[in-house]
Amino acid sequence: MTLLPIAPVWVLAVLATTAAVAIWWHPSSAGVPGVSRPSHWRLSAAVVLLGVAALRPGVPGDEAEATAANLNVYFVVDTTSSIIAEDWGGEAPRLSGVRGDISDLALALSGARFSIVTFDQEARVRLPLTTDTTALDAAVSTLLPEASEYSMGSSVTEANERLATLLEQSSERHPERGRIVFYLGDGEQTADGEPPPFTIPAGLIQGGAVLGYGTPDGGRMKSTRARFDVSPSYIRDPTTGRDAVSVIDQDRLQELAQQLGLPYLHRVAGESVLPAVDSVDLARYGSTEELERERVSTRRELYWPLLIGVVGVALWEIGAGLSGLVQARGRKGAP
Repeated sequence: MTLLPIAPVWVLAVLATTAAVAIWWHPSSAGVPGVSRPSHWRLSAAVVLLGVAALRPGVPGDEAEATAANLNVYFVVDTTSSIIAEDWGGEAPRLSGVRGDISDLALALSGARFSIVTFDQEARVRLPLTTDTTALDAAVSTLLPEASEYSMGSSVTEANERLATLLEQSSERHPERGRIVFYLGDGEQTADGEPPPFTIPAGLIQGGAVLGYGTPDGGRMKSTRARFDVSPSYIRDPTTGRDAVSVIDQDRLQELAQQLGLPYLHRVAGESVLPAVDSVDLARYGSTEELERERVSTRRELYWPLLIGVVGVALWEIGAGLSGLVQARGRKGAP
């Protein structure tokens, strides 16, 4: 139960005390033994009921609570060919795990604004920030890897500049909102040389996680002839002539997590992704003034039964007064 007083509590206390004194202080009857005061008790009950009603007691309503309304959440997703390596929970592609985790994270952070940034040979904003979960679901369901026939190798930090720009713009336009980043990938570097580090300025990321997909044994990848055409054949390793195998690089992923200032979580099919939300400060970013007003408007107020009691006391007093008036007139008219 919560209270939303219509005035400061001390003001209500002074008014209630004043009313009680006015009810019980009667010079005309003071000191007269045997005087019955049922009316005083009824009026006192009315003062108590009014005082409690003025505190506006209530309980939460049945609203669909948005738990993270003041967050901008960025999903940075690896869409290189390795993301469909078939070692997620057996032989499912890693992308199945990525899709499911994004949906679960969005549900856990309901009310936030979501964006999807993908990277392979280049980084792209697939979904600008939006609260439209239908648009998010559509973007997630259509996530596909790059066409393997055009793949030239990619860096695990390809999204560095694009992500930094998005975070800087968010900080400038809405500094009050938390900026959360979830990096979803397998850590496999296919471009030549070591990847340049993430160089996101300090303070631009307020939470999130690096999520790793894949197994040490790895999985084969079906070739993709075009963006929306998955071939039944597998990508071949040109050095061996056999099916290529993608293996997770957890050391690389942990290194990326350190660069971003985020925890690392290796994802395993069947395990909850919700520990990735632990770093998000919902107490700080989980609400807005608009949401609080909505919660207040949908709470179940409990003051009205108290006012009904006050009306009942008032009717009782009116009835007692009319009865006394009739009796007084009867006594005057008696011989």
